[in-house]
Amino acid sequence: MQGDASGLLPCTPSGVLMMLEENGTGLSGAKVVVLGRSRIVGMPMALMLAQRGVDATVTIAHSRTEDAAALCREADIVVAAIGKPHTVKADWIKPGAFVVDVGISRTEDGELAGDVDPRVEEVAGWLTPVPGGVGPMTIAMLMANTVSAAESP
Repeated sequence: MQGDASGLLPCTPSGVLMMLEENGTGLSGAKVVVLGRSRIVGMPMALMLAQRGVDATVTIAHSRTEDAAALCREADIVVAAIGKPHTVKADWIKPGAFVVDVGISRTEDGELAGDVDPRVEEVAGWLTPVPGGVGPMTIAMLMANTVSAAESP
């Protein structure tokens, strides 16, 4: 992933990128905040969004970032990949922003929940559901990678 996009790409970030592109999200010059810096989603997502041809302006926020909410309020797109249920609140989101909820975990009640509070839907222009949003795209990209690997010499 270090500047060479010719190999197999990480499935979840690839699925998120395809989702954003297919929904007509203007990525070039868009202000994007990626919440989370994992090697599986956060960092690859930030790199893919910032690469030549996509050209988003990317900020990575993590557990040590002061006032991540303020960064999110300025963002056209927020990608939440932190693994803590309902962390991203409605007052973190700029009206009309695209919000991608990558997180999936269980609440104290045992229910599945994403990183984004459900009330964000009232503010966001677009919000991926949990479950059923990013997961199917991850699976689709896994299948695409499998086909690519099988066809490679």
